[in-house]
Amino acid sequence: MSCYSPMEQKTGRLDQPSVSREGVTTSRPIWRSTALERKFSWHVIEASPELVYYQCYEDYRCAKLQVPMDWWRNSSQPGKNISIAVIRLPARVSVTDPRYGGAVLTNPGGPGGSGVAQMLRNGRATQIIVDAEMNPNTTSVGSEARYHDIISFDPRGIAHTTPGIHCFPDSLARSTWTLQNEALGLLGSSEDSFHRNWYRSRALAEGCSVATGTTEDGSEAIGEHANTSPVARDMLEIIERHAEWVSKQVSSETSPGVAERLRYIKGEPKIKYWGNSYGTIIGQTFASMFPDRIDRMVLDGVCNAHDYFFGSWFSNLSDADLILERFFLYCYSAGPENCSFYSASGAAAIKQNYKDLLSHIFEHPMVVPSSRTRGPDVITWSDVKSMVRLGMYQPLIYSPMVADLLTSISSGNGSLFADFKAMSNTFTCPGDECTSAGPFSDECNQDDNGADATLAILCTDGPGLGDIDEESFQEYWHALQQQSQVLGDWWAHTRLGCVGWKTKAKNRFEGPFAGNLSHPILFIGNTLDPVTPLAKQVAKEMAHNFPGSIVLQQDSEGHTSWSSPSLCTAKATRHYFQSGLLPPPNTICETDHKPFINTSSPLALLTLEDKELVEAMKVMEDTVLQNIGFKRTSGGF
Repeated sequence: MSCYSPMEQKTGRLDQPSVSREGVTTSRPIWRSTALERKFSWHVIEASPELVYYQCYEDYRCAKLQVPMDWWRNSSQPGKNISIAVIRLPARVSVTDPRYGGAVLTNPGGPGGSGVAQMLRNGRATQIIVDAEMNPNTTSVGSEARYHDIISFDPRGIAHTTPGIHCFPDSLARSTWTLQNEALGLLGSSEDSFHRNWYRSRALAEGCSVATGTTEDGSEAIGEHANTSPVARDMLEIIERHAEWVSKQVSSETSPGVAERLRYIKGEPKIKYWGNSYGTIIGQTFASMFPDRIDRMVLDGVCNAHDYFFGSWFSNLSDADLILERFFLYCYSAGPENCSFYSASGAAAIKQNYKDLLSHIFEHPMVVPSSRTRGPDVITWSDVKSMVRLGMYQPLIYSPMVADLLTSISSGNGSLFADFKAMSNTFTCPGDECTSAGPFSDECNQDDNGADATLAILCTDGPGLGDIDEESFQEYWHALQQQSQVLGDWWAHTRLGCVGWKTKAKNRFEGPFAGNLSHPILFIGNTLDPVTPLAKQVAKEMAHNFPGSIVLQQDSEGHTSWSSPSLCTAKATRHYFQSGLLPPPNTICETDHKPFINTSSPLALLTLEDKELVEAMKVMEDTVLQNIGFKRTSGGF
């Protein structure tokens, strides 16, 4: 565990942080070519009602888009603004090139995920997938090929978008609360776990409502305007302002035909969008609010919009235990050389060994002495359940790790598990900027506020989630346990986080979540997904609400198709973004790997273009759990 000054070690301290406006050299010094360039500070650019892009993070472009906090307030009424952090990876061709395909907007899910962070992790991979397969500099590339800007953003209240949602006065207070939660354990971890979790969740929800849902002067509060509906309206503004920016790139050298194609007409730009998990909720909301503004839309890991906005979050876990069963089968098939938790007696024996381990560690937590790199620790039942959850979300990457950690503690050695836990223990100490700005300010919350934002967004999107008493909630929790032994306890915390939440969304789209679109949607779902199941036909039901749309099934386990790279799925996604054509109905894509064993074809047998796609999908795979993490938060996808 470490404690560091956020400005000095997270964002980098620069005496004269310089910026370069795209196409314009500002009066500030040119950014120094050092490692600090990667630690770009958003404080050096000003918000504008237009998209004014500045060079950032080496090859990216950043802007702060100023939008009303309340899109639907009377135009004559005064009100606050929000500064949305927007990041763009420029297209590989000029916007005046006939092959320029516009921008593809992305969202990382959550809720609470940072689009800026996702872009820095997989923006280039996203561009490879949606772009034409040929290098645009190749002379044989035809005019039908399309090359795109990739744009993402931090939604309201999240990360670099300001004002932020902060449930704690500073980063240190948030980190302390998180460690206390870890010590408390999951629901079901002890006889009094429900009682203590109930009151701690109420304390956080009630306190966060006050911190984010009210202001001293009675003006607009971010907690009333961070729900999904205004975010969908923000997305419409981003595509409008980007189209306007593109039109300004036309010069006297631009051909009349291209200039006409790029001419900005208010109300006409359409969205190209790729959303995963909670990003499918944003996508369905946008498509329902603005059905005539769809150019392309891919929704992967499809959430049930009705259950999310009006239900109790009871339709998510039907696949979770089936994925755990697959883990045992894959481990046995892989053999002892590939799966350390292997048993020669078969998959049933591996499952029994897991159940025995859980029962033992529930009664006898494992004491782990300190090492040279961390302090002493205790491995608990909650730790094991939280760790196994990672394997359910992303079996390909985490199944070997899950097996190794289970094996190590089964043998009585908890050092490996304690090292794993210690990786996520980082304290951020408030700096001088916090002292000047005061508690609950953006300057005091320099670490990830995703968990705070998750709470605020979920509880205002689904205002009925918190309307439940202790007895009824225990019945709900036990029903979730019956749905899934592996995830039921953890998933119950999602709704528990809203008990005591007071703030209501000022503007909330009530549906219907359906519509006749200007272009059909490509929905994608895994055969088994731990929290957005295909088994209950959620994806097909959602697709039915938007006539002409179809569902592509990927035959894999894990959360969203990214968790199990598939060349077939990647090609279908590319073809859709390039041509607008959907795959045939009932298409099923196989994956390139299975847990523990690499079953894909050798790269040597693939074309150069397919190799590039495979590598891009591996990058996407690595980012699936960036917003999930090991420790329990308030929930989310």
